[in-house]
Amino acid sequence: MSSAAIICSWETNAIAWSQAIQQEAIASRKLVTNQAMVLAIAKHQPQSLLDIGCGEGWLCRAAEAQIPSLINIKGMDAIDALVEQAKILSPHLKWEQKSYQDLIAGASHYQDRFQIISINFALFEKELVELLLLALPNYLLENGRIIIQTLHPLMACGDAAYEEGWREGSWNGFSADFKDPHPWYFRTMAAWMNLFTASGLILDQMKEPLHPNTGKPASVIFELVTRS
Repeated sequence: MSSAAIICSWETNAIAWSQAIQQEAIASRKLVTNQAMVLAIAKHQPQSLLDIGCGEGWLCRAAEAQIPSLINIKGMDAIDALVEQAKILSPHLKWEQKSYQDLIAGASHYQDRFQIISINFALFEKELVELLLLALPNYLLENGRIIIQTLHPLMACGDAAYEEGWREGSWNGFSADFKDPHPWYFRTMAAWMNLFTASGLILDQMKEPLHPNTGKPASVIFELVTRS
């Protein structure tokens, strides 16, 4: 039920989201988190990148512009309207409309493999995320890595108890064009660590980009590698 609600919400808000990203209307992204993600990828000078939950494709375009070593860039998203927007904005890049369920089901026979898999603010669920992380090593080249940027648990917790569990969604801070917020699964920092361990992944590096105005974490970036 939560999965369907999340997909429905993003289908409803695809146009509003694309406009917000292109207009740089989300202050934390403009000031901190967009470039933090690009730099986390760029330091490895990869030749190939798969961006999962790519939306309208901003990260693929930014990576292409700022990382000269990249020669194979692909974006995937479950929302057809977002993938179509990505194709319009960057028709020369590779785009696929795939859900997390598709990625999980196709893990054993997908042909292309990548040095970096990026997931930027796109992990909203519980069981589906657990299954996805188990499947992702099948999409990695040897010595590849998964780079995840997500809400920092301490900042995202708000006034609620610091406990893992489902939370109601909100578009607070966004324009009135956004409607029908979706639920999302909150993980504490310990819950993230436990998830990575259960997925057979090793946390190689972690970064907490700071917001320049508040001095507090705007996000957290996890860099994961597979067990040798």
